[in-house]
Amino acid sequence: MRWIWLGLFFVLASCGGGGGGGDPGAGAPGPAPTLAISAPAAFASGLTGTLAFSATATGAASVEFQIDGVTIGNADTTAPYGVSVDTTAFASGQHVLRVRSSDSAGNLSAWVSNTVQFGGSRTQPVGFTRNEGYVTGLSSATAFAQAPDGRLFVAQQGGALRVVKNGALLGTPFVTLAVDSAGERGLLGVAFHPNFASNGYIYLYYTSAENGTHNRISRFTANGDVVLAGSEAKLVDLPTLSSATNHNGGALHFGADGKLYVGVGDNANSAQSPNLANPMGKLLRFNDDGSIPSDNPHYTTQTGLARAVWARGLRNPFTFAVRPGDGRIHINDVGQNTWEEINLGAAGADYGWPATEGPTSAGGVTAPLFSYKHSAAAPAGSGAGGFFVGFAIAGGSFYPAAGPFPAPWLGAYFFADYVSHFIGAIDLGNGNAAYAFGSVSGNPVDLLVAADGALLVLTQSGITRFTAP
Repeated sequence: MRWIWLGLFFVLASCGGGGGGGDPGAGAPGPAPTLAISAPAAFASGLTGTLAFSATATGAASVEFQIDGVTIGNADTTAPYGVSVDTTAFASGQHVLRVRSSDSAGNLSAWVSNTVQFGGSRTQPVGFTRNEGYVTGLSSATAFAQAPDGRLFVAQQGGALRVVKNGALLGTPFVTLAVDSAGERGLLGVAFHPNFASNGYIYLYYTSAENGTHNRISRFTANGDVVLAGSEAKLVDLPTLSSATNHNGGALHFGADGKLYVGVGDNANSAQSPNLANPMGKLLRFNDDGSIPSDNPHYTTQTGLARAVWARGLRNPFTFAVRPGDGRIHINDVGQNTWEEINLGAAGADYGWPATEGPTSAGGVTAPLFSYKHSAAAPAGSGAGGFFVGFAIAGGSFYPAAGPFPAPWLGAYFFADYVSHFIGAIDLGNGNAAYAFGSVSGNPVDLLVAADGALLVLTQSGITRFTAP
């Protein structure tokens, strides 16, 4: 038995395979060795201190150990097989332990994994810095975006678009709009045109009371740190809202295809979400001038704004994210009674609301990529979502494959929960396993990976900055 102390340097060493992937049977012909994790047990919770992580294997020459997809030292070649894990090197919450064995001929077993929970109140992995005072003084913030020159533009529900420049919140807003901010209405989304550096275009999603209360998408032109007077171009006016003030959506981002994608809630009327003739409860797709692309999936079968529908069956897609480069989209849909969802964006997809919520095998419905419940499963940690328990998914951002964060965060998808305050990460290279990254003390509403590789978490009152060791 060879025991390894897993601290910072082992955590950052390298990233191997994991999840249910593996490579069973690789190497010379013959049966692959078999193995099982002997400790800790699946769904063990409240683990603290130094953890004995061990496995039993039959016909094995070595056993490889991983935590959250990161290999722990070298493969153990002496039975009984085991390593030691310092739980204090990790954020409190869910983690995934994996083992894989190989025989003398090179045959590999499949990966075997146990989901566990580390106890305590650690708010980030060891070596990371969490700065909750990075930006303060915001009021009911809802969304943010970073300009190519590094400035952050922060939407506040009351109608002000604030600017953070060189780490300081400027006193004068970029623009202050007249909005209806009742309930969940207000200034809800901000995005920069892909050619912002040359055209200065900023897009905002807000609730206007003009000619009946409705949500609007407008384009503005920047003049330094403030708006060019008179530059608002009202591109899209969504349908008049009911008396319900919730489920407005509001996120907007440009895709890799140069099109503007917009998340729109169902206005607390779930019947609108599956209805292709209605733009509510959808992800919409526009040209940068507000016109509707003729290659949208329902363009030829619908009329008016319904031609903008790109995906349907959503309840309240308050946040979503687009991965730079390939344009992969993850749509965060806030659930009702049971589940929060992360959905893989696809043209023409139906995500099932209100007929389904959370994991589903219903015909014609695109099931969530990942979902977590509003209450713990029995036993805790079992089933979809594992130990993640929350009530309102809010914020998502793809970490690039190259950056200052170490494995397993490279290439991961970060998400947060408005109520539970946690920050989790989906390991897209390891079967969409989910790991705890950290937490914040405020209510998170949005996330982004900054140009310098820091992870920024927007809360209602400020911006928290996580930086790598």
